Amino acid sequence: MGGVGKTTMVKHVGAHARKSGIFDHVIMGVVSQSPDYRKIQGTLADLLGVKLEGETEIGRAAGLSKEMKRRNKILIILDDIWGRTELSKIGIPSYEELQKCKSKVLLTTRIWNVCHVMRCQRKIILSTLSEKDSWTLFVRNAESCFESTTFEGVAKKVAGECRGLPIALIAVARALGDKELVEWKRAAQRLEKSQIANPDDKGDAFECIKLSFDYLKDEDHKSFFLLCCLFPEDREINIEDLFRYAIGKGLFQDAETMDEARGTADSVVKYLKDSSLLLESEYIGFVKMHDVVRDTAIQIAQFEHGFLVRAGCGLKDWPRQLHEGYSAVSLMHNHITKLPEKFVCPELQILLLNNNTFIDAWIPMDIPETFFQTPNELRVLDLSQIITSLLPQSLS
Repeated sequence: MGGVGKTTMVKHVGAHARKSGIFDHVIMGVVSQSPDYRKIQGTLADLLGVKLEGETEIGRAAGLSKEMKRRNKILIILDDIWGRTELSKIGIPSYEELQKCKSKVLLTTRIWNVCHVMRCQRKIILSTLSEKDSWTLFVRNAESCFESTTFEGVAKKVAGECRGLPIALIAVARALGDKELVEWKRAAQRLEKSQIANPDDKGDAFECIKLSFDYLKDEDHKSFFLLCCLFPEDREINIEDLFRYAIGKGLFQDAETMDEARGTADSVVKYLKDSSLLLESEYIGFVKMHDVVRDTAIQIAQFEHGFLVRAGCGLKDWPRQLHEGYSAVSLMHNHITKLPEKFVCPELQILLLNNNTFIDAWIPMDIPETFFQTPNELRVLDLSQIITSLLPQSLS
């Protein structure tokens, strides 16, 4: 199940294991639905303090494996695995080799069968929170002293509708924390209706995060939040890129200068982090988005705003489902090297094709002269980190 706290738990496990001396090294990489092996290799190597010299994934895997076998007592945490993953492709030594150097692999997944196909020796189910723990977490994040038994009763009802999911409890509590009783009652009714209509785990998280989204300050906050889902899953999001996309889209119209607009963007980022809709990154100038929050954002963006998000999905060809109704298309971080002769999308405002040629070699992207000839509302175009021999004159 997503949003139950698996990532938070293994981070605490890793910190405790290192502090107590059970392991000398603790390294962690995110696998996700569409694994980027080079990125995973780079992350693990950085945490080990080594530089991978190889250009190909195979060469980098061999180098990483060699470095791991040189060390003892490494805890390798692989987060968010969705299917069978060949650990050797990453550069993780075999089970027998790990035993020799007293190292272990700890993985997280929301799919029980993954534990079987990955031959996990011990499986631990992380359940949702109890009613008592849910209420404690909810009150801590709402930061509100409920002034009457009636108010507290409504708040407990809202907390109960979050079904013990930490991500939902935190998002809803922070969204409603400063609201009046009438807003709490509305939220309780809305969540209750949602549970009747969608009595599954996905419905729990979606409606709770959607409620938090709906309570954002204004349209600029909502639009800025939705821009975050254009980036690949589990990817560090560059705030400067977000800011440029936001300016291109026409956000922050009240700002008179770019510096003022940048300050507004920083305030929006802080507000979204305080609302638990964005997460802190380990890197300065970046943020992260929980995959459950991203899934919700994509659904909102797709069905209400005409977004198509296929970022970091390993695409090699232009997607067939592209049609005229989209306002934003994100195909960044794929392997697309040829664009279609004609792209009819009259309402298109955002097109993101950056980081789109790297597999194990740089291949130029073929952009036909006629690609940009069809009229559209294009305001944001990102072609960074690609190779192309010549940009078509129709782009001007």
